[in-house]
Amino acid sequence: MLISWQHFPYFAIPSVLLWALGAYYSFREKKALTATFTLLGIALFLSFICGLWVSLERPPLRTMGETRLWYSFFLPVAGIITWSRWRYRWILSFSTILALVFICVNLFKPEIHNTTLMPALQSPWFAPHVIVYMFCYALFGAALAVALYLLFVPTKRDDENIWNMLDNLVYVGLSFMTIGMLFGALWAKEAWGHYWAWDPKETWAGITWLSFLVYIHYRQLSRNAFRSKVAIFMVIISFCCLQMCWWGINYLPSAQGKSVHTYNMK
Repeated sequence: MLISWQHFPYFAIPSVLLWALGAYYSFREKKALTATFTLLGIALFLSFICGLWVSLERPPLRTMGETRLWYSFFLPVAGIITWSRWRYRWILSFSTILALVFICVNLFKPEIHNTTLMPALQSPWFAPHVIVYMFCYALFGAALAVALYLLFVPTKRDDENIWNMLDNLVYVGLSFMTIGMLFGALWAKEAWGHYWAWDPKETWAGITWLSFLVYIHYRQLSRNAFRSKVAIFMVIISFCCLQMCWWGINYLPSAQGKSVHTYNMK
């Protein structure tokens, strides 16, 4: 039997339920059950992607709906990898919710399934670039939440565990961002003929990357970094730079009609 979009709910809904069970058992500290349910959900979702690939006789990367499939797939993959390394109980809940958002878009907007992407977005590097970036955005969002918690609850600034969590979130987020930038460079080379052109979005991506890197070096080298408001504000400022990179550049005069990254604007 050939797989089509009509079969999507029968794969997507059970996958989300399995990921949710994995997230639930991560809070219960049931490591075997966490890994089992999460991996089963990933395998089930991947089976739909593979089946669709066979039916279409091409990789499912040309339409908006197909691209969102990969978002939904790689988010729990990144979540289980991060959980396996650091055992953050909340990370699987986070990745499941984000994946659910894209699954719901595909479920409730079937008209996008066959909406062809513009040529520049049909590169095989587009999906991994965006997926990795989205996960790093999620990690940096969590880092912001921890930073604000430390800022407004001064009594917790002596808790080394919270600071370690903040550091690890930034480390992992910056790692994913670095990989995403490399994917983006490969995509840009294929789509526009150059790896980096100091486009406004590329410039703000570089600023964001450097700002989080400054935080890491400050934490590593400064004796005053522990319990420091400076470190907290570094995270907050870096996150603001991230927002500028993500959507703020759409409103910059320098990007109007010139940036290749504002193709989604009307």
